Amino acid sequence: MNVLVWFKRDLRIHDHPALVLAARTGAVLPVFVVEPELWAQPETSARQWAFVEESLADLREDLSGIGAPLVVRVGDAVQVLAGLCRRHGTGQIVSHAETGTPWTEARNRRVADWARAAGIIWTELVPPGVLRGQTGASLPAPALLGMAGVEPGLIPSARALKLAADPCPHRQLGGRDRGLELLDSFLSRRGEAYRVAQSCPLASERASSRLSPHLAWGTVAVGEVARATAVRQAERPGGRWGSALSAFRSQLTGREACAAGLADVPTGCLAGPPGDPERLAAWVAGETGLPFLDACLRYLRATGWLNARLRAMVASVACHQLGLDGQAVGQHLARQFTDHDPGVLWPQMRALAGTGFTQPRRLYDPVRLGCALDPAAVFTRRWLPELAAVPEAVLHAPWRWPEARRLLGQRYPEPIIDLASAAREIGERSRSARRRAGPAGAAIRRGGEPAKPWPSQAQLCLPF
Repeated sequence: MNVLVWFKRDLRIHDHPALVLAARTGAVLPVFVVEPELWAQPETSARQWAFVEESLADLREDLSGIGAPLVVRVGDAVQVLAGLCRRHGTGQIVSHAETGTPWTEARNRRVADWARAAGIIWTELVPPGVLRGQTGASLPAPALLGMAGVEPGLIPSARALKLAADPCPHRQLGGRDRGLELLDSFLSRRGEAYRVAQSCPLASERASSRLSPHLAWGTVAVGEVARATAVRQAERPGGRWGSALSAFRSQLTGREACAAGLADVPTGCLAGPPGDPERLAAWVAGETGLPFLDACLRYLRATGWLNARLRAMVASVACHQLGLDGQAVGQHLARQFTDHDPGVLWPQMRALAGTGFTQPRRLYDPVRLGCALDPAAVFTRRWLPELAAVPEAVLHAPWRWPEARRLLGQRYPEPIIDLASAAREIGERSRSARRRAGPAGAAIRRGGEPAKPWPSQAQLCLPF
C-alpha cells in the first residue's frame, strides 16, 4: 500500500516512528503542508517561519538521500491531503500526534472526518518521550521506496505567506545539522556551567543548550537528546558536569509534563480585562522605564530567545504589575520566540499569570532581579545605550540618580508604573480574592473546581 507521511513538528528522518512504520508498509510519499491560515494565527511570526523554512530545506535533502524527497504543498490540509491521496493512490496516512493549539485541534478533527468518509486510514503515533525514562530505542533513518512523477513543490518564503516583516538579526538558524552541533557542543563543552549560569542574562546565552527551537519543530527528537545526555552523565557522574546534566535532564522531563497538562486547561482562560493599550505598547517596545525589563524585551526582539527566568519575569510583570491581558501578553511572546511551542508556553503562561487562581504564583521585581542577575549592568547597558551616562549603582533604577531629570522623559522614559504601589495593589487584590474563596484561600479554577498544581517552575520555556 502507498503511504503518505504527514510531517508537522517532526522535521527529521532519525528517531521518527511514523517514517519507520511507513517504510515497512509500502511506497512512501513524505509531505509537509504549509497552511496559510495557520500562519495567520496571532501567535505565529516570520522569524518562526524562517526557522521552519531552513529546516524543511534540510529535511528535503535528507529524505532525498534515503529515497523519497519531501513534497511541499501550500493550502488547506484537507484539500491538499485529499488531492495527493487521490492522485497517487494513497490509502493510508501516517503522522505523529502533536500538542498544538485550538486551531490545529480543529484542523485535525476535519482531517479525521474526511479520512473516515474517504476510506483513508490515518494512523497517529505518539513518539517516545522522557517521562519515567520512556525514551525508546534509537531509530535509524529507514530506506524508503519513493513514488515516481511527484513534483516536490517550492518551499514558500515569509513574504509569500504574507507574514509581517520581522527583523531578528541574531535569530537561531534551523536545520537538523545545526541542532546536532548544538547538542554536541553543549554536552562536550558548554554545558558544564549550565546549572549555575542558566538564569544569568549573559552567561546563559552560551551555557544553555539552545536546543529549544529544534525540539519545538522536531529537527532533533527529545529522545535523542535524553539518550545523549544520559551517556554523557555516565562519563561525568560527579562534580559540576554531573550537577549540570541532572538539572538539564529534569528540564527535559518538565517540558513533557507541561505538554501533558495542556489538555486540562480551559481554552481561552487567559482572556481578561484588556488593560492599558499604552502600557502594552510600551512593554512591547521595551520602553517601560524599567531598565532590566526593557533590556530583556529588546534582547528578545533581536534574538528570538530568553532564558527561562527572564521569560517568566517579562510575562509576570506584564500580567501583574502592568495589569495587561494575559492572552495578549502570551501571543506577543509567542511571536517573539523562535522556539515557540504551544505545549510549553500556554500551560506555564496560565500558571504564571495566575488566571484561575486567587493570587499570582510569583511576583518578579525587575529592579531587584536586575541587581541580582546583572549586578554590573553589562547586559542592561548593552541593550539600553541611552543609559550610558547613568552610574552602575543606580542603573537598574535611574530615577534614583541625582541627574535623572536630564535623562528621564527625554532620552529614556519615566517608569510607567510605581513598582511599590503596584505590589501593594496586587497584595490587596490577592487578600480580597482569598476572602472570597473561603477557608484557606483555596485556589479556584473556572467553574468552582480546585485548581490543579502545575508541573515544573513558573517559567515560560525551558532554558535549553
